[in-house]
Amino acid sequence: MAGHETHYTLPRPDFDRPVKLLIVVAPYYRDIADNLIAGARAEAEAAGASVELVEVPGALEIPTAIGIANRLSHFDGFVALGCVIRGETTHYETVCNDSSRAIQLLGLQGLCIGNGILTVENRAQAEVRADPQAMNKGGGAAAAALHLVALTRKWGGSKKGVGFLPREDTLLAGQSDDGHPKA
Repeated sequence: MAGHETHYTLPRPDFDRPVKLLIVVAPYYRDIADNLIAGARAEAEAAGASVELVEVPGALEIPTAIGIANRLSHFDGFVALGCVIRGETTHYETVCNDSSRAIQLLGLQGLCIGNGILTVENRAQAEVRADPQAMNKGGGAAAAALHLVALTRKWGGSKKGVGFLPREDTLLAGQSDDGHPKA
C-alpha cells in the first residue's frame, strides 16, 4: 500500500520577493477538491506566497484556464487541482491523458505548474490522496509550482514568448513606426 512508503521531499524554497500563485480547481467532487485546496493553500502560505483561486467545470478546462491566466494576468505559478475517478467508459482515459498532456505542454512553454489532478480507480484512493493529513497531493502540487518558480527566478526570470520580438521592441534608434528615418 502506498501509504506505508516514505518519499524524499525537497526543502521548501526561499524567495526574496513575493510569489503569486493561481490555484485552478475543478470541484466536481467537492469534498476532495476542498481537501486538495486546503493542502495547496497551506503549502503556499508556508512559503510566503499569496494565492488566488478559480473554479472551472472539469479537469479538461484546467489547462485552458491556466493558459488564459498566463496571457491576461500576472501569476508566478499555477496549481492544477481536481479529481478524475475511473468510470465505466473510456472517458476516464481521455480526461486523464488530455488534461495531463495540456498541462505538460504549458510547462514546456515555461509556465510553472504543479499538477495535482488526481487520477484514481475509486473514491477511497482519492480521499487518502487529497487529505492534507495523509498523502496531501494538493500540498505537493503547490510545492512543485513553488520549486519551478524558484528555478525560473534562479535562471533569469520569466521570458514571455518565443521567436520574433514585437515590432515596437525592434525599432532602431531614429526610426519611425514605419521603419523610415524620423523627420
